[in-house]
Amino acid sequence: MENSTAEAFLKLKGIMDELREKCPWDRKQTIQSLRTQTIEELYELTDAITETNWSSIKEELGDLLLHILFYSRIAEEQGHFNIRDVMHHISEKLIYRHPHIYGNVEVNNEEDVKRNWEKLKLKEGKTSVLSGVPGSLPAIVKATRLQEKSKQVGFEWDTRDQVWDKVKEEMTELSEAVASENRDRIEDEFGDVLFSLVNYARFLNIDAENSLERTNKKFIKRFTEMEQRALQQGKPLSEMTLGEMDAIWNSIKKQNTGT
Repeated sequence: MENSTAEAFLKLKGIMDELREKCPWDRKQTIQSLRTQTIEELYELTDAITETNWSSIKEELGDLLLHILFYSRIAEEQGHFNIRDVMHHISEKLIYRHPHIYGNVEVNNEEDVKRNWEKLKLKEGKTSVLSGVPGSLPAIVKATRLQEKSKQVGFEWDTRDQVWDKVKEEMTELSEAVASENRDRIEDEFGDVLFSLVNYARFLNIDAENSLERTNKKFIKRFTEMEQRALQQGKPLSEMTLGEMDAIWNSIKKQNTGT
C-alpha cells in the first residue's frame, strides 16, 4: 500500500536531514549558494509546464520541495525557524486571506476574491498594491503582475478594443521616436509598446510570458531544422544567401503548420 502523504513527507525530510549531516556537499551549502540552483529548478519547472510534460512537472516539483526543506533545515540550524513554522505560517495566512471561506465575507466571483486579497495585504502594512511584486521578476512577468495588481483598485480598461487602441497609439509613438533617432526615446517607446501588448494579452486571457516562450521554442525547432536541411543540401547556413535560407524556412513553416 502506498504511504500516506504525511509518511512520504517525513521520509523526504528524513533524507534531507541525513544528507545535511553526512554528505560533504550538502553540509557545505548555504542559503546563498542554493539561491541560483533554486532559480534554475524553478525555470526547469516552467519549461515542463510550457510543454505540459506531467512526468517532468512531477520531477521538478520534487526538486523544489527538496529546496524548501533544505532552506528550512539551514534556518533551523541557525535558530530562525523550521519547516513546521513555514507550514503553520502559510496555513494561517491562507485562512486570513480567504475570509469568504473561513469567515463571513461574501464574494460573487474571482475578481472579488482578488480585490479582498489586496485590501487585506494593505491592512498587513503594505504601503502600495504594487509592493508585493518582486523586483527581480523577468520584465514580462513583472509587467503582467503590475497590471493585475493595479486592476484590483479599478485602474483598468473596460474593453479589449480600448486596450488594442492603446497598443496602436503606442506603436505610433514608437514610429515617431524612431524617426527622431533619439535612442533613449526609442527605448522608452518600445517599452511602452511591450507593456501595452502584455496588457492586451491579459484581455485575451493568455499568458504573455508563456506565449513568447512558445514562440522561442518554435523558432529554435525551426532554425535547427533549417541548419540540418542546409547541410543536407551540402552548404552550411553561413554560405547561403538570405533568399536561400528564407526558402528553406518557409518550407519548414509550411510543413509544420500545413499552410
